[in-house]
Amino acid sequence: MTVVFAEDGALGIKLDWFYDDLFSLLVTTDLGIDMDGDLILTSAEQQLLDEQITAWPPDYEGDLEVSQGDALLGLAEKQNHSMTYEEGLFHEAHLRPVPDLVDPGAPIQIRVYDPSFYTAYDLRRPVLIEGRDDCAAEVIPADVDAAYALAERLLDGRDPNAVGPDDYFPAIGDAFADTIVVTCAGLL
Repeated sequence: MTVVFAEDGALGIKLDWFYDDLFSLLVTTDLGIDMDGDLILTSAEQQLLDEQITAWPPDYEGDLEVSQGDALLGLAEKQNHSMTYEEGLFHEAHLRPVPDLVDPGAPIQIRVYDPSFYTAYDLRRPVLIEGRDDCAAEVIPADVDAAYALAERLLDGRDPNAVGPDDYFPAIGDAFADTIVVTCAGLL
């Protein structure tokens, strides 16, 4: 994740998603690409990948939440989208502009999560800040034990790890999300 402060004062969140082995395999299988297993996409396969991954379903919010205090901030459509395939793994990158801050002096909170917890996100690298040198990012890890306890309670005592893909699972992905708090010495 990179928090981007543009020269004109605009704020954006750049996300770099590195898919794991299984999710990368599911994408290639679902799209029927790299079926020869050479780990190189033809131009037609890359075009298909770009078309399918770029076109998010209408109800998909991008698994990104940005807030200030208790106010959720609106996000603009993604920009600068790219999808690469190297050594059998996908890397998807895009920028989500945050057009309207509630309070230009307040910290922002950022969370990346899938509400259904179908997709799990791990923050593997430090949060970067681009365009300003008076800001810092603090990562507050999710309390995973509490999140699993919540899931177990909502599943009437069933083990959350034993829930099948077609079984009910509560929309508590946010309970598993780390929170990134960005504070700046000056106004945002």
